[in-house]
Amino acid sequence: MNTEVLKIKDPQRELNGSKPVTRSESFVKRWRRTAVTRCLKGETISTPRRRHSRSEDKYESDVQMLGDSCDKLPILHILALNALDLSAPASDILVKEKGPCEARRRIWIQLSGHPGSLTPAGPGTLWKRLHDCNESEMYEKLMKDSAVGIVPKFYRKLEFKGELFVEIRDLLYDFCDPYVLDIKMGTRTFLESEVSNNVARKDLYLKMKALDPSAPTPEEEKEQAVTKLRYMTFREELSSTCEFGFRVEAMKLRGQPVSDLKKVRTKNELTQTFDRFFNGNPKIRRKMLERILDIRRQFENSSFFKSHEVVGSSILMIHDECKVGAWIIDFGKTRKLPDGVGVTHRNPWKPGNHEEGYLFGLDNLIDVVRSACPKK
Repeated sequence: MNTEVLKIKDPQRELNGSKPVTRSESFVKRWRRTAVTRCLKGETISTPRRRHSRSEDKYESDVQMLGDSCDKLPILHILALNALDLSAPASDILVKEKGPCEARRRIWIQLSGHPGSLTPAGPGTLWKRLHDCNESEMYEKLMKDSAVGIVPKFYRKLEFKGELFVEIRDLLYDFCDPYVLDIKMGTRTFLESEVSNNVARKDLYLKMKALDPSAPTPEEEKEQAVTKLRYMTFREELSSTCEFGFRVEAMKLRGQPVSDLKKVRTKNELTQTFDRFFNGNPKIRRKMLERILDIRRQFENSSFFKSHEVVGSSILMIHDECKVGAWIIDFGKTRKLPDGVGVTHRNPWKPGNHEEGYLFGLDNLIDVVRSACPKK
């Protein structure tokens, strides 16, 4: 019987300069099924007894080392998710997970805006499904840029079962039961090419009416149709995107995600949201503010960000009781600027000027984080 061979790079070995191990996909799948069953029962992980090559011996010794740390949450989640097919959304699997330690094991990896697109690939890495090759190209450029420290580490682009993925650092891996905040940046989160069609559409009119029955103008009511630009702009106005240049896309507090965020738009509402995220911990808030200030400094000094419009990107903020982290993520809509065109990332957008308001939003985000910090 022919066995499909899958080459899997272990990022830890890659960093140490070792060569990636090649092993049969069927063996990896069998081990994962066994590992997740034992791990969810709280047992130490051991590998299946079988005849194997020397490279698999080395792999199993690494796995046994992981088994000795079975109580560490990220490993539990990675094993649980890797035992399942990539087409299964991580969030559904985690929500359905049962057991005596269910509350500790559940973690919100699948954030808003990524339905079915992320799956842990191995210790400390994620596979993210690509819709085109643009995002992998952006990651390759960023790995050579001065701002490499404010984005997830990129390992490679790969094809698996006919689909394209990028393998990147799992930003949640080093945190234990963390608080997570996904902040969509910019005053514009859609590409100009997405709204270039000026044909009014009834389906968008109906969506607008469902969100706010009073939103359509008298003319739009008469036509019962709106353009995509009108609809997208309307959607941005529902949140804090237009006024502040960022919106809270998703948040997970200790125990469960928070879902009442769609219409958080005033500064007071934003400050209250960040108060919940920081859980009243002034030390965490100060460290997060320092990190966000550093992200702004590196963004402003980056040759990559000076030459690209960064649309639909987010800042992912994470903290637990010991650590704080924040990174810029999602580069699927990032585009190189046309020759001779420059942007400030702060000026208002007009069709054709390619401004997206990223730094305008970052300035306001810093102001809100400062406001959330307790006054002395």
